[in-house]
Amino acid sequence: MATAAARHRLRENTLAATIALTIVGYALVIGTFVLDLPYPELTQTQVNVLTHLIAVINAATTALLVLGWYWIRRGMVDRHRVAMVGAFVLILLFLVVYLLRVGGGGEKFFVGPELVRYAYLAMLAVHILLSVVAVPVVLYALLLGLTHTPTELRGTSHARIGRIAAGSWILSLVLGVVTYLLLNHVYEYTFEPLALV
Repeated sequence: MATAAARHRLRENTLAATIALTIVGYALVIGTFVLDLPYPELTQTQVNVLTHLIAVINAATTALLVLGWYWIRRGMVDRHRVAMVGAFVLILLFLVVYLLRVGGGGEKFFVGPELVRYAYLAMLAVHILLSVVAVPVVLYALLLGLTHTPTELRGTSHARIGRIAAGSWILSLVLGVVTYLLLNHVYEYTFEPLALV
């Protein structure tokens, strides 16, 4: 019964919940960069393992988002819902691993041809910008989807917002994987431990 009441409150306050959750997410990330939060200090090997794990999570999230998009276009609502919730769970896992990696690790600097470096930095910038912009849109679409029946969703902005959310999220994730490949597998990088950053 408490779950039904909470769902009803969330349904009635979807925008407010989206704003609150967005602020919490932004605060966690900004706090990790700005404040001296107590993260365990990581070695370069541990940073590399977490970096590879982040890429795997992002690739799996991308696959779920593409499947979810495909399934909703085929009218497979239940599969769509499972894919989108699965993608969100993976992105929460990404957030934990990312914060641990950034908060306890060091920084990698791209070493490659100057033209490729500019392309890498441009893709990284777009990836970060889309990540920031996608958070509230993804949360809003997800909360609408979780608090409404498929029939009720037709009377909301879920489909329109969902297209924007999925498109920006997929592009951000793909650019994240491409920049990961360029930095970690195609070209070289230098590593500065956290203490030197």
